[in-house]
Amino acid sequence: MNTWQAIVLGIVEGLTEFLPVSSTGHLILTAKLLGIPHTEFVKSFEISIQLGAILAVVLLYRDRLTRDFGVWERIIVAFLPTALVGFTLYKLIKGFLIGNELVVVSALVLGGFVLLFADRLCERGCEIGEINELPLRKAFVIGLFQSLAVIPGVSRSGATIVGGMLVGLRREKSAEFSFLLAVPTMLSASAYDLLRSHTHFSAGDWGILGVGFVSSFLSALFVVRWFLSYLKRHGLWVFGVYRILLGLIYASFFLF
Repeated sequence: MNTWQAIVLGIVEGLTEFLPVSSTGHLILTAKLLGIPHTEFVKSFEISIQLGAILAVVLLYRDRLTRDFGVWERIIVAFLPTALVGFTLYKLIKGFLIGNELVVVSALVLGGFVLLFADRLCERGCEIGEINELPLRKAFVIGLFQSLAVIPGVSRSGATIVGGMLVGLRREKSAEFSFLLAVPTMLSASAYDLLRSHTHFSAGDWGILGVGFVSSFLSALFVVRWFLSYLKRHGLWVFGVYRILLGLIYASFFLF
């Protein structure tokens, strides 16, 4: 992987991490188009550049993250299921699920239909208007949905947003909670993978990783602001349709 390829992948990560479209699916497809072999380093790169997207959320929500204990209480409760699943199934996730094209295609298409269903359902009855009003048991349910994102193609943000809407949290607040929940989730996943894999990195690999980190951070800054503004006026159906079409395009590249 060269510097320009790292920049492109970082931009793709930042643009897709917080949208319900699967950043992993986009990264794998982009790497394919750029002719980048899906090596162990590339797998770690795709996980670790999430740190750049995390930093964008920390910067934008720094006041809330440092002052609002009620939000942190719900973040911690929702984080627990994902932590348990992620640490327990780490070898399976990286060894079998990441890079499995059939899994990605299936998750993209099925997730698109689920997103369409949840969006339609939320039009009739998502009444919880603030994250602090979310009961802890419902925060835990959102965490269960997020744990499904260990499957490539599911989309962490998509799973948590759907989970939030299904327990009655309004669209934009489901997205906001998804952003905040990403902080411990993605930080843990990236740190754990780097701890397990860093001995295999060369000096040049660290430089490539740094480039991806920066481009991911800058593009994520734009997306987080835009997405919340978008949800105040529109639903999520367009992302559901997009996922289904992307799944079909992905299948044409990898399965046929």
